[in-house]
Amino acid sequence: MSALMSLPVRLRDALVAADFTYDAVAERLGPVAHAALSRNETLPGRRRTREHDELDTLIRLFLLQTPVKLSDAEKALPGLIDKLAVEGVLSASVGQVAARMDVRPYATDDSQLWVLSDLTPGLDGSPNKVGANHVLGISPASTSLAQQTIREPFGRALDLGTGCGVQALHLARHCDEVVATDVNSRALWMTRFNAALNDVTVDVRDGSFFEPVAGERFDLITTNPPFVISPATGERLVYRDSGLPGDRVVEDIVRAAPDHLNDGGWCHILANWIIAKDVPWDERLGRWFTDETDAFVVQREILDPAAYVELWLKDAGLHGAPDYVQRYDTWLDWMDRQGIEGVGFGWINLHKTGRGRRELLEWPYEVEQPIGPAIAAWGDAAMDITLADRLVAAEDLQQETLGAPGAEDPAYVIIRQQRGLRRARQADTVEAALVGASDGDLTLGQILDAIAQLTDRDAEETRATYLPVAQELVAHGFLSRL
Repeated sequence: MSALMSLPVRLRDALVAADFTYDAVAERLGPVAHAALSRNETLPGRRRTREHDELDTLIRLFLLQTPVKLSDAEKALPGLIDKLAVEGVLSASVGQVAARMDVRPYATDDSQLWVLSDLTPGLDGSPNKVGANHVLGISPASTSLAQQTIREPFGRALDLGTGCGVQALHLARHCDEVVATDVNSRALWMTRFNAALNDVTVDVRDGSFFEPVAGERFDLITTNPPFVISPATGERLVYRDSGLPGDRVVEDIVRAAPDHLNDGGWCHILANWIIAKDVPWDERLGRWFTDETDAFVVQREILDPAAYVELWLKDAGLHGAPDYVQRYDTWLDWMDRQGIEGVGFGWINLHKTGRGRRELLEWPYEVEQPIGPAIAAWGDAAMDITLADRLVAAEDLQQETLGAPGAEDPAYVIIRQQRGLRRARQADTVEAALVGASDGDLTLGQILDAIAQLTDRDAEETRATYLPVAQELVAHGFLSRL
């Protein structure tokens, strides 16, 4: 093992010895200070970490960005201060040690990870302007993509635009081989460091988007690309700005991904997209997809142009800068000339099946996280069902009836999911009876025949009318094939 790669191994040993884990940190900080830190406020955390044991020292050093005594740092990181300083992780003076990078514990469903990245900007209201090659750490976007990703065993996986390697670390837990790419040399160094820190193997490659994996195919691709929709003026932050105009970077990935997927493979993209004047968003995005893949797109949020520009100018630390108003006006003027009336945010999921199935859903409502299992179930439900199939209702369904008190029949029947996307749909008498009777004992045809007989309907007409309804119920997760 090289001297550089032995350093993260030794660092991991020190972090484990100090119990620098997500749960231990949350317990030490307590709910108030932990919540404050999520808002970039450190004072409550500093008040909770005055014992100066090794855990307190690491919390103060890396999470609160508070210099600590050299003697305390040496106890928490024995024999590592000078080596970490050489690599730019720490800075050390005669009596103090300060963090120059963030090392953060991160818990997944089945493991404890640590992630090294650049320091979190903007703590305690300090100026948060970051450099062009800033490497973002764990963020709401990276967490969202991790929750979107299907966590089943896969062969080869690709983390496209890896950043500090958060997605690659996840992928390494359930994939046989992981490749990670990026154009930012600092990001590549951090990904290699984080792979060694977490004792996983990642093939880290330098290059733009799919260029480092030309001609290669994967079973799973994840990407949180630099999707910010901007005029592409040439001034950019690598982690969020692609240098391409509009949402071209997302479109290019969507169009290129099928050529890099094995049959049955998935590609998960966290993205922004333009909502153009006089063009429905789903119609516009639908032009990007080919029949090579099924596409499941969920639009989670829409921002108007002003709110969008304000968000990203503040993210770059430019709010209050002398040229803030000029930048703001220039960006809005460009969006107006491009006919952009809003920006959508959400999930794009491609499944290489050769069927070309589409669902583009606007869904700003609360969902169950992680959402990956629901996306996998959507893919499994793509096969056409027949009257000979035996169907089973999802275990989480609840039925609500609405109507006037004393009425013989309800005016509405609502069937509602409690898990996944938590969809709800209004059902008529036949559909409600179909869902209620779907326990796997009878075929779909037998159930529809029985319902037709009970409701004095024509059996053939009932079959013809409700076979497509049953297909939709399966596609949306209310029913599944036994």
